[in-house]
Amino acid sequence: MSPTGAMETAVAVHNRDGHGPALVVCEHASNRIPARYDGLGLPAGLLDSHIAWDPGALPVAQGISAALDAPLVAGGLSRLLFDCNRPPEAPDAIPARSEIHDIPGNCTLTPREREARIAGIHNPFRDALQTVLAGFAAPPVIVTVHSFTPVYRGVPRDVEIGLIHDSDDRLTAAMMGCAGDHTDRRLRVNDPYGPQDGVTHSLRAHALPINAPNVMLEIRNDLIRDLRSQVAMASMLARWIADACTDLGVTLPVAAPT
Repeated sequence: MSPTGAMETAVAVHNRDGHGPALVVCEHASNRIPARYDGLGLPAGLLDSHIAWDPGALPVAQGISAALDAPLVAGGLSRLLFDCNRPPEAPDAIPARSEIHDIPGNCTLTPREREARIAGIHNPFRDALQTVLAGFAAPPVIVTVHSFTPVYRGVPRDVEIGLIHDSDDRLTAAMMGCAGDHTDRRLRVNDPYGPQDGVTHSLRAHALPINAPNVMLEIRNDLIRDLRSQVAMASMLARWIADACTDLGVTLPVAAPT
């Protein structure tokens, strides 16, 4: 796969001309695996599951993007090919195993094949995100949107929305401070994942260096299974984020859902 060809599929920028002082990111938006990879040797059913993408995350991210008039940078290929929320050197950036499943197409990659994945998927995604960031006059609020499974390795999860932060907890703290005005969902900070799990790469790479207020949202995917629930979740989250940002001295006008 050439880097130029990958540029057309590895990343999509929505609402590029959005004027709001925010940027939405959805690294695991797609489960698409081009035919040349032969499904990485996996049965088709697994490619629809959480190991290949974050179900429901993209529609929620699009809803937040629309409500905040914010650009959205979204992954265009499955995270099984390359996880754009990992640095290239991370062992799980191209996972040989995901949850309880071996990924045959990733188990015997040569260094050259690995470099081709980095050049064709990681680099276009990184570059698109940096290009969008360069268009802001001041560091925007950065929100990354993910979903997670209700049951992981046989263990049910009672958390419904996780607010994830790295070393900068300003937005997470502000959101927790006004959470009761927006949701009665079961909330956790740095749960079901946290920095120790290597999930804050996008925040570390793009938000922390420019001191941009940031948060990674993890939404339990049974809460966003259909369009109605996705629209409702996006609307609630957009209002909640905007409310929290007032405590940080940032005004995020919120459009009514359409």
